[in-house]
Amino acid sequence: MNPNRDSQLNRKSSQGSIIYTLVSYFLVFPVFRLFLRGKSQASSGNLVPRNISIIIVSNHGSYLDPPILGHSLGRPVAFMAKAELFKIPILSRVIRACGAYPVKRGASDREALRVATQRLEEGWATGVFLDGTRQENGRVNNPMAGAALLAARSGAYLLPVAIINSHRVLPKGIRFPKLCPVHVRVGDLIPPPSSKKKDDLLRTTSLLKTKINQMIDKGLLS
Repeated sequence: MNPNRDSQLNRKSSQGSIIYTLVSYFLVFPVFRLFLRGKSQASSGNLVPRNISIIIVSNHGSYLDPPILGHSLGRPVAFMAKAELFKIPILSRVIRACGAYPVKRGASDREALRVATQRLEEGWATGVFLDGTRQENGRVNNPMAGAALLAARSGAYLLPVAIINSHRVLPKGIRFPKLCPVHVRVGDLIPPPSSKKKDDLLRTTSLLKTKINQMIDKGLLS
């Protein structure tokens, strides 16, 4: 990694976003910490580095996952969002300030990778759900190689993160959330694949799946 580049990223990231901070602490904080009795391993140590480019790789159980990760990890996390959301005036301003970036339905993977790489260069941690869509059991089931490819392309490290129980709070087809504890476990950094070859990407993707599901199996934090 380039120390000068990482130093610049750290300065950009530390500046942060006022709107991001307001949304995180005045909206997400009471929901996650109070209503969902949320806990995060990131609160008790330096598990989420702030001075290097990282890709947050997680399971995906509900629509609550992006704000939960952005708040609980102590570092702004940018996620891709449907382009249609950016046509709503007020919502567009808020989610854009919170690091979300639009991806058109059916857009090429190359365009999504380009925008995600740009977010990394701007100092954001970039979030990727390994399955790409919500899973009813809250686990990683059919992982895609997008996170590994982004890491191979950008040189960023991968950080496996497990969100426990969010699929129980707001499962598919349920209009009103169920209140139960939601905890966030953080794994160890994984270096980017050595190349963009399919075998290397699949090997890293399999490792991420294993690490995340192992953390889910450990259950709630004590």
